[in-house]
This record gives sequence, C-alpha cells and structure tokens, in this order.
Amino acid sequence: MEGNVKLILEDGTEYAGTGFGCMEEKKLELVFNTSMVGYQEILSDPSYTDQAVVMTYPVIGNYGINEDDFETKHPSIGALIVRDYTEIPSNFRSKMSLSAYMRDNRIAGIQNVDTREITRKIRDYGSCKALLTTETTAEQGKKILQDWDYATDQVRRVSTREIRVIEPAGTGNGMHVIAIDCGMKENIVRSLHAAGCKVTVVPFDTDAGSIRAMKPDGIFISNGPGDPENVTETIRTVKALHGFCPIFGICLGHQILALSYGAKTYKLKFGHRGGNHPVKNLLTGKLEITSQNHSYAVDTNSIAGTGLQMTHENLLDHTVEGILHREDRAFSVQYHPESAPGPQDSRYLFAEFIAAMKGVELYA
Repeated sequence: MEGNVKLILEDGTEYAGTGFGCMEEKKLELVFNTSMVGYQEILSDPSYTDQAVVMTYPVIGNYGINEDDFETKHPSIGALIVRDYTEIPSNFRSKMSLSAYMRDNRIAGIQNVDTREITRKIRDYGSCKALLTTETTAEQGKKILQDWDYATDQVRRVSTREIRVIEPAGTGNGMHVIAIDCGMKENIVRSLHAAGCKVTVVPFDTDAGSIRAMKPDGIFISNGPGDPENVTETIRTVKALHGFCPIFGICLGHQILALSYGAKTYKLKFGHRGGNHPVKNLLTGKLEITSQNHSYAVDTNSIAGTGLQMTHENLLDHTVEGILHREDRAFSVQYHPESAPGPQDSRYLFAEFIAAMKGVELYA
C-alpha cells in the first residue's frame, strides 16, 4: 500500500498518509498502544487479530526485525499506524526491515499521520471501526464500516490446530503444564519452559476429558483476541476442570477463568495497551508496572458469590487485574507477566504457579 493511503473512521473522519507494508484494503478495529519499544512483539501478538494499532511512540522501524522476538510465526494483526516509519534500520540483530516483514505477512501500514490526534480521538470516543484504503472516499468508507461488524471467530483462527509438546531441558522440575492456546504468545511457553516445565500446548476447544487424560500437574489458559464470551468451548472446559489441579490464566485466560465461575465481563472504552500500567497487589500492598493488551475486563460487582476474590487492581481506572479461587487453586491476571515487551515486575507469578503445582498454597 505504498503511496497515498487513507485511514477512514466509522464517523467519516479521514486521515491521509503514506503507505508501507502490504498493499491491501482492510476493515479493522482501531486501538492504540503506548509502548516505546517492542513493535515486533506487538505485530506478532495474536491478541491483536483484526486490529489496526496506533503507536503513540513516533519513530517506528528503527531497529528492524530480528529472528528471536516473534510471539507467533503467523501474525494476524491487521495494520500498524505510525507517525514516522524508518525504512533503514540500525541494529546488529536486524535481519530485515519492518516494511518487508509486513509485506510478507499481509500487514498494512500507514505513516505520516498525526498519531497524537488519532489517539486522543480514541480516548475521547472509544475504540472504533476503521478502513485503510487508497481509493474509497470518506462517505463511501463510512457506509462500508456501518455495514460491517467485528468477527467473532478470532480465537478459532489463531489457536493451534495440533497438540505440541515442549520437553524440559535436562530433568526439569517434574511439572507438566497443559497450555490451552487461545492465541498464546510464545514467550509464555518460553517462560514455563525456562522454569523447568514440560509444556503441552492444546487447541482452545480441547475438552476436559482429554486434558484430564494427559495427567497434567497444572493447566494454563492463554491470552488471545476478541470477546471472551465468544470462547464458549474453553469456558466450558475450564469450568469442568475446577479443582482438578492448579489453573493459571493470563489476559483472555483471566477473563475466561472469571466467566467459568459465573462472573461477567464487559468491553472497555479503549482498552489497556502498553508497558507502563500500574497495578496494586491487594494481598501484599506492592505495586507492579505491567505490560497490558486487552479490550475487555472482569466486572468487579459480578465477582461476589462466585468464590473468587480480587487480588490485583489497576490504579488508573480501578478495574480488576487479578482474581483467585483459593479452594480450587485457580488464579489469573489481566496483564502479561511474561512481558515481551514490557517490564518484568510480575515474573513472580510463574513461580507462584509452579509452587501451587508442588502443593504450596497460592499467595501463601
């Protein structure tokens, strides 16, 4: 889409810029991310499926693309919207330019637009539908977006189709984790593997009986895209596994765990996306700076009567950032302790999960 490109929003607002990456008209959900680094991980995070991400940091592409930092081999993000794109990267690990990677993976890009104005618009009016195009007028684009609605099958599209086993190095720690893949970032697998776990990655719609038969020591529910209420298969599986063994959920997995206990979720106005979100651990009083990427949150008022307790709170908008069912040894967080990109304040959560699999009480 090199040359003149337009970003048209569902209210008819139009931004003219220059294209890079894939030359393809796309209908997407418009969101923003405040991270200053990590565009490679953002591009390859399945949680961004069907979204156009506005990067608030102005210079993007300056360190290129390397071979080590991908979160999936098959990215499903729709588009990247930036102020200044750098075609010639400067980094010893770089193997190709950002634009070349985007062309190879059908990811659209637009630069030379006022990303500050677009971000303010999202903050004021919320995430919205957007069209990236070269020919369509603003009025035509507005009509196209009015007649189009968001997909509901994102998790089915990005989840693994086959069971994948990652054996631990050496003797490991003896723990076997079943990871339910709803669009899982690879750094989660790396984190569990680095801690000595055997990790078996299974599709999102794997039933509870099949998981029990694999004799896991713990069950992990991954991050992923879309509305958690659409992932009925995983919710049903997790509900049937309550109390079977320790369960740990991250991001979408956090929402799915809450739904499996009867709590409710709702869509945030513009979501949380960035690497600087302050979260308070209500059990210890400690603060964590966290990496986040989600559109939905657990309804605080719906937790009552479910057996869950709130363990972490977002200090910006006071949304639920963590829950715990102590009797069932199940817990989850809304943010990303595996980082990639982001701070590492929350890595302790993997140690909590491993300790729980060994019989230690969660958050003891």
